[in-house]
Order: sequence, then structure tokens, then C-alpha cells
Amino acid sequence: MRTSSGPRMATSAILLATGLVACGGQTSGSIVDKAASEKKLVIGIKYDQPGLGVKKPDGTVEGLDVDIAKYVAKELGVAEKDITWVETRSANREPFIQQGQVDLVFASYSITVDRKKKVTFGGPYYVAHQDILVRAGDTSITGVEDLAGKTLCSVSGSVSAKRITDEQHVKAKVQEVGGWAECVTRLLGGQVDAVSSDDTVLAGFAAQQPGTMRIVGKNFSDERYGVGMRLDDKKGCEAVDRAIQKMFATGAAQEMMRLRFGAANFKFDAKQPRPEGCG
Repeated sequence: MRTSSGPRMATSAILLATGLVACGGQTSGSIVDKAASEKKLVIGIKYDQPGLGVKKPDGTVEGLDVDIAKYVAKELGVAEKDITWVETRSANREPFIQQGQVDLVFASYSITVDRKKKVTFGGPYYVAHQDILVRAGDTSITGVEDLAGKTLCSVSGSVSAKRITDEQHVKAKVQEVGGWAECVTRLLGGQVDAVSSDDTVLAGFAAQQPGTMRIVGKNFSDERYGVGMRLDDKKGCEAVDRAIQKMFATGAAQEMMRLRFGAANFKFDAKQPRPEGCG
């Protein structure tokens, strides 16, 4: 039997026009619309960053990124119980957003020019600083320049090592691994001489095993933690920014930081960073 293609074409045109056709599993609508209609969100976090995002043996997650993600989700109308947590590593944050595997990413996600070409950032909600973690008894590394000839551990997808080797022109030997926890294991095992990442990340690991490691204390970059979402989702970006502004205005952000960083004796910056802008 011969069938007409007219109705099918008309339906496709309507779907395209209303933004309901998905690309890579993700609809073209705003994250605000999804939160309002489904009352659910899929959020990407790190599972191996104590103080920021870590998965506990009982399967629950905790950390500053998790706390802020819960707050923002609630402001979007999504309860904590309706959040699905997905592990996102440095190397897969952009692909996961682009493919629709996650709706938002809170994962010590530094806002950079290159990343802004692929995703939209809300925030930032915190400004960290890159530093260096070494073994407690190692006095040979007191600054970036001392990494010349040393073995530095970094994570695939992170820009931390490049800031040392490319921007500061320090000839360190770089070992790339899948996650920061593996870097710390290699540091304590003597396979690498140092780990360089955000001071928040390093403080979390140092607090886990007191007396075994020390942070050098030579900050040399600003890492503006943003909330990653689909490219050009201006509506979502603006909603996230409003939530972050409220979080600081009410003191909720400062309380979260005290909870996560206080025990680590880490001096955190409790001021709201200047918004990136959603244009």
C-alpha cells in the first residue's frame, strides 16, 4: 500500500521548530525547562576529590561540588532525591554535556576560553588556585621552578601540567593518569615527585592522610569553578547564576565551605566571584 509522506514531514517540521528533536540524546531546550517538566536532573561530579566530590563506600556522594549542586538543583525545582549522580572525569566533561549524558557538571570545572567554545558556564561559584603537593619530607620543591627535571603527575583532560610546562616553561617530566587519587598514590609510592592541581583538591587529599604530604603554598593561577551545561543555554545559565547569587547572599555558600574545608585547615575565599556572564 502506498502511503503519503506529507503528515510525517509536517510532524518532523513541528518537532524541529519546537526544539523537541534530540541530538546525541539531549533535547535542544533549556535545562530550566527539563527541571520544570521532569523534576529530575542528571548531574556530573568527580568521585575522587575529597572535599569537593567523592563517592563513599555506601554509594552516597559528598563534597563542596555536591553541596552546591544540590542547592542549585533545589532552586531549579528538583529535590535531592531526584538527582542522578554520574562520575565525570576531567577528560569527559565536555563530551558528556555535548552527548546529553549529563545535564549539569559540578566537577572543579575551571572556566577557560577553549572550554567555552564547547559548553556554557554558569557561575563561577569559587576561585581556586593551582598549587603543588609533595611528600612531607621533601624539601627540594619550594616553587614551580623546582619542578624542572622532576616527575609531575597530572590527569588526562586537566590543564594543570600544561600551565607548568607550556606557560611557565618548566621542563618537568609529566605522567598522565586517569584520576587525582591515582596521582596521590603514585606520589606516596615515590613514583612521581609532585602533583599539581587546584589547592582545594590538594587540601582534600592532604587532610585524608595528615603528616604524609604538604602543599607548597605557591599559588600561580586562578581556577574559576563554573557549572557546565549545554552550549548556548542562556536561560539555564541565568537561572544557575541567580541560584549562586542567592546561595552567597543567604550565607549558605560560606557554611558549605566551612563544612568541607574547615577540618583541612584550608584558608578558603568566601566571597562570591564575579559572574562570567551568560551572553
